[in-house]
Amino acid sequence: MSNTQSRAPRPVADEHVALKARRVSFSWDKTPLHWIPDDPFTTHTINVLHLLLPAGERWFVHVYKQILPYIRDDRLREDVIGFIGQEAMHSQAHDEVLPHLKDQGLDPTPYTAQVDWFFEKLLGDRTLPPGRAREWWLMERVALIAAIEHYTAFLGDWVLNADELDRKGADPTMLDLLRWHGAEEVEHRSVAFELFEHVDGGYRRRVRTWALAFSALMFLWQRGARYFMENDPTVLDGKASWKEFYQGGKRGVLPSTGAMLKSIPRYLSRSYHPSQEGSTAQAVAYLASSPAATAAEARTSNGAV
Repeated sequence: MSNTQSRAPRPVADEHVALKARRVSFSWDKTPLHWIPDDPFTTHTINVLHLLLPAGERWFVHVYKQILPYIRDDRLREDVIGFIGQEAMHSQAHDEVLPHLKDQGLDPTPYTAQVDWFFEKLLGDRTLPPGRAREWWLMERVALIAAIEHYTAFLGDWVLNADELDRKGADPTMLDLLRWHGAEEVEHRSVAFELFEHVDGGYRRRVRTWALAFSALMFLWQRGARYFMENDPTVLDGKASWKEFYQGGKRGVLPSTGAMLKSIPRYLSRSYHPSQEGSTAQAVAYLASSPAATAAEARTSNGAV
């Protein structure tokens, strides 16, 4: 345990909400391959989420089930259990997009196999003796999840406010998937960081795992975008570049490079708390109007599975 607990950053406001998994369902029959019209690069850059998130969020759930015995705060325990339920549903929802892509001639399997290896083997459980070594590896992964969740919340806040996607005529079903997921990321944005602070909270560990998380996300994301562009059967000599990503940010159809860079010192600040990012009220409002989330709520109210 770290001795930094007394200096733990506090939220800017108490925006606590009870977390629940919304059992959403999406139909992809009418969603075109390029769901942002005439913009395969932006489409595929965002599509990388469908490649990364199923394995990544299964890994989150696996690690958090291991950390539950270390939690001594009842409310945090309930938050972590709610987080586990939401992340499991996110994994399933994005996983269900992959057969749709394959049906349209873009097989994601070679890339998702690499992502599975990254989370299941490189970041998976290790054969370590009980005691300090095993606990160290568990705490490293808890800290990694906190760093990754900083960026999933960043992306969630971005997509909730990405009005340019609507103006470009983006497919409404895909937008609802992204915004439902993004809203839940904003809704539970404090859980991973507060869990890390509760079980460890070491600043050096926070910095070290941020560097690994940020580097891995950047590497995997650009690799995924390149894979999609190179294998899209409708694009001749497709390529992905950082220049196009930067330009997409300037147009508002992708997160801006400047906003991403500014998010780094915020996370590394000793006074950082995730409640400083995004708006719980906006997230909850979207979840109350999301077609998929409201349909899920109606099924639950009617007793349907």
